[in-house]
Amino acid sequence: MSSILEGRPALKQEIDKIAEVAGYLWQNGWAERNGGNITVNITELVDDAIRQLPPISDIKPIGVALPALRGSYFYCKGTGKRMRDLARRPMENGSVIRILDDCASYVIIADDVVMPTSELPSHLTVHAHLIESGSPYRATVHTHPIELVAMSHNRAFLGKDVLTRLLWSMIPETKAFCPLGLGIVPYTLPGSNELADATLRELEEYDVVMWEKHGVFAKGLDVMDAFDQIDVLSKSAKIYISSRAMGFEPEGMSDEQMQEMTRAFNLPR
Repeated sequence: MSSILEGRPALKQEIDKIAEVAGYLWQNGWAERNGGNITVNITELVDDAIRQLPPISDIKPIGVALPALRGSYFYCKGTGKRMRDLARRPMENGSVIRILDDCASYVIIADDVVMPTSELPSHLTVHAHLIESGSPYRATVHTHPIELVAMSHNRAFLGKDVLTRLLWSMIPETKAFCPLGLGIVPYTLPGSNELADATLRELEEYDVVMWEKHGVFAKGLDVMDAFDQIDVLSKSAKIYISSRAMGFEPEGMSDEQMQEMTRAFNLPR
């Protein structure tokens, strides 16, 4: 069977980028078993021939009506699929879906009938909000960064912007490259509507959201942008934990030094 990627270099480049990030998630130890998800809005890369492709699946309900997504196309990691396998074979471990005109259902159009993640409703809800708000962001990534998850077990870190300020203070690049910081969602059942709603509220203010004792959810211009923000936050967490392991509390950058960074790089806060 021919692939939807054949003869479409821009679409192939996007899928290759997704595969590359999936490999990074696995190599970092952030994607045990089938952990984590990637969903990317590829509508802008879809041509008329793809729009005419017949579905290869039955109609599937999303579970929620999302009018902003009418006629949109997404690449979605498959349910039960492993990031390490997606890194090598993205079209066998994920699929391209088309949102139907009722805005409440979808069909798979390529390459195999790989059912999308069970967290698809929450991912698509975020994408719908991005479209409605005119955001240029097209990618969402959920993963389990070890050090960040470990820090979420300390209740002292879970107040608003407590962890943000701490992570920003560990190394200048973190404030420069994750300028909105890290939102916090208290522990909520994975995959629940409550988790999706709480995440959406935090994404009004942040690009990366910590799910207490679970993982992070990030949005970005593309999948690499979303990954980069998680990566710099994780580096700061490693610096903090390494300092504590050496027996001292890291000094961190002062408020004055961080304000200097804000001014120098014209950061939002």
